Amino acid sequence: MTDFFRKKHISQVLPNESTHDSLKRNLNVIDLTAFGIAAIVGAGIFSTIGSACNSGGPAVVFLFIFTAIASTFSAFCYAEFATRVPVSGSAYTYAYVTFGEIIAWVIGWALLMEYSIGNIAVAISWSGYFTGLLSNVGINFPTWLSTDYFTAKAGLTQEATQAWLTAPNIGFRLILDLPALVVNALITWLVYIGIKESKTFSNAMVVIKIMVILLVIFVGFFYIDTANYTPFAPNGMGGVMSSVAAVFFAYIGFDAISTTAEECHNPQKDLPRGMMYSLIICTVLYILIALVLTGMVNYKFLKVDDPLAFVFSKVGVNWISGVISVSALVAMTSVLLVFQMGQPRIWLSMSRDGLLPPAFAKIHPTYKTPSFSTIITGFVVGVPILFLNYDFVIAFTSIGTLFAFVLVCGGVLLLPKRPKETGRFNMPNLGSKYIVPPVFLLALAFLYFYIPNFFSNLLVFTGENAANNVSLIVFLLLCSAISVFCFLKNWQLIPVLGLISCFYLLTGMTPNNWLWFLVWFGIGLVIYFSYSYKKSKLHNK
Repeated sequence: MTDFFRKKHISQVLPNESTHDSLKRNLNVIDLTAFGIAAIVGAGIFSTIGSACNSGGPAVVFLFIFTAIASTFSAFCYAEFATRVPVSGSAYTYAYVTFGEIIAWVIGWALLMEYSIGNIAVAISWSGYFTGLLSNVGINFPTWLSTDYFTAKAGLTQEATQAWLTAPNIGFRLILDLPALVVNALITWLVYIGIKESKTFSNAMVVIKIMVILLVIFVGFFYIDTANYTPFAPNGMGGVMSSVAAVFFAYIGFDAISTTAEECHNPQKDLPRGMMYSLIICTVLYILIALVLTGMVNYKFLKVDDPLAFVFSKVGVNWISGVISVSALVAMTSVLLVFQMGQPRIWLSMSRDGLLPPAFAKIHPTYKTPSFSTIITGFVVGVPILFLNYDFVIAFTSIGTLFAFVLVCGGVLLLPKRPKETGRFNMPNLGSKYIVPPVFLLALAFLYFYIPNFFSNLLVFTGENAANNVSLIVFLLLCSAISVFCFLKNWQLIPVLGLISCFYLLTGMTPNNWLWFLVWFGIGLVIYFSYSYKKSKLHNK
């Protein structure tokens, strides 16, 4: 049993990594900030923000703020790990040195959900904006070449039905999302030829899309009708929390930054700064965009695929719709680039440890990139594009990302304390013993005295709130356990707050999300026990 939790000690990680072909160091803090913005400001701000505003109304800005806070706590923990373990692999490597091998495998498997599966959603959204832009200039792209097979077969939308009826029949109906497949292939090629070329391309796209987003905010400000802000939370807190998957999907960029640690000039200093800068910039943009959207148009009308273009058409400002469509393509292309860079580097680390076949650790002799892993990533993203549904992919990606954040925050609590070092990131050394337990008890008292029947209603396991009640009970039990450990061991405050906030966000996931999440991990564990356990470089050591 203990073999499953065998660990790589921090002191041995860097020497082991250096025995392999190394990646080229090309990235500074500006590049890392740009990569973070490239990942965060993408499909979320141009697509999923519409459904989030529709569910939560103007009050969805509070979810953006809370999610940003949770991400910031997690970013501190990522920064602490990146300072101690500045190699490729992100949360996977961090889990290996704290929790042990089987948990490292599980988190590596979860990161496959985050990067590869997440990129499927971005590619599908990219395709939607691309075909919409063509339509605006009079080019009608065939619907059977811009829809996945199963969506068309189910006839979920008018376009899907049209795709099914008009698709050529060659023994089966030929239906595929061609623009999504093509952009995935082009991004895979760009990542394959080198990170220096990728960072130049990404930096240029980030500048363009931020300028366009600021233009949208500035112009939209003059069309805000404050009457649309009433009611501010039309569906209550439940409506706001139902948008967790859509909102959180947009906050996973800083995690992608951490996968490039081995390619940074000064990872101990630049990685933490890049994470924090990108989170701050992107959170401000999200809040402003959400306020502009819900101020220009009533929240009820915002459940559309292209909310930014939609609101300007709604108020008669059609000239900016084309600009928004172009900027959306730029934004989502940069997201595709960052995620497509992250996944091969995780596989690279897993292969170096023997958990994946040696081919995944192959470095291209000229480009100095993980060539085989990059190609496989292209296929892993490209094939499911043919049949996976957009909403499913968004939820699936978000739950995997939150799980990764939980493990990173928990991992920091298991690390031995280190003295402060100049020129490196240092986690604020704040104890939780006299903060978390009293605050938790006060929160329970508030719920008991000021929200009538809160606890009695929580024990009702029938009706539409049953699943949510179960999630909240588990959350409260976890908070109770955390409070006890905070009092007994005086855990560091920031990772504890990261754990609590991420656990709370997980209460917004549906039972269907959890079911597929467990199925996915079941498949991962089968692979681990049938191959990775015996092939691990720590086996029999």
